[in-house]
Amino acid sequence: MAVFVLALSAACFLGLGFVLQQHAAQRAPRADLLHWRLLLDLLRMPEWLLGTAFMVTGLILSALALNKGEVSLVEPLLATNLIFAMALARVLTRQTLGRSGWAGVLLLALGVTAFIVAGRPTGGGAPASELRHWLVVGTVVGLTLLLISTARRLPLFEEATVLALAAGLLYGLQDALTRTTTQRLDHQGLDAVLRSWQPYAVVAAGVVGLLLVQSAFEAAPLRMSLPALTAAQPITGIACAVGFLGDRLRVTPGALAWQAAGLVAIVIGVVVIGRHPALPGTVGETLESIGEVPDDAVDDPARAPDADPTTDRPTDPTDPTDPD
Repeated sequence: MAVFVLALSAACFLGLGFVLQQHAAQRAPRADLLHWRLLLDLLRMPEWLLGTAFMVTGLILSALALNKGEVSLVEPLLATNLIFAMALARVLTRQTLGRSGWAGVLLLALGVTAFIVAGRPTGGGAPASELRHWLVVGTVVGLTLLLISTARRLPLFEEATVLALAAGLLYGLQDALTRTTTQRLDHQGLDAVLRSWQPYAVVAAGVVGLLLVQSAFEAAPLRMSLPALTAAQPITGIACAVGFLGDRLRVTPGALAWQAAGLVAIVIGVVVIGRHPALPGTVGETLESIGEVPDDAVDDPARAPDADPTTDRPTDPTDPTDPD
């Protein structure tokens, strides 16, 4: 029961934090996209700092949940963060949930339930070899780099989705490595943790993932990024847990069928909720709905005054190849 409470509490804080962070990130300069100075600019925004405080709280709670339960159990529960994000966005936009919203919530809840009941995640499996460990980590990192490279050649809205997908891969890996770190801390002590590479990989994955997420939040409305992030994280986390943590799932034909159906329902539910009107399109739309319109709000990033119409990207005035 403690694992369920911790994981759902983590999902709540993560969902609220994502909404607040996206509101702030949309006001950052477009030229900061995928640059470290984006984080420096966001550090000066109180709303982003509050959202980050919520996110850090969620990460701490998720680490506690991962310490007490298997990644394969915790990850589907963390996917419910989108429901909490929708709840806050609904307050801001004053949108009713409607049939599509309830359908998404129901699909997500049924998917999580089906996967957990059918899979019956348990730990205690034989630890993977070092080679297998690195193969899984290398595969996730390689896919992440491939997605980032692909995203840079896409229009802003599509780029946001692909960047969020890359961040989800890193966050899923981070969750698996967090469990490895907490297990080593419990059994071998702090000295052994500090001498291993996993805690530093957790920090690196978190920092790079944060940059990718904030860039995705800056590039497009929340509904273009959060569904991809929320769907990719649990699937990657479960794959890593089975790949090198020794997590075990039931592998009977019936159980595998229900697990697959549960994962599909989770993904579809996440997408349906993410496309719901209650998730704000832009900062301008959201603040407009509560009677405030910021001077620098732009409804469509692709129509920003400093955007290149051929790529939907902002032009760089210092670029010598820019004809202007």
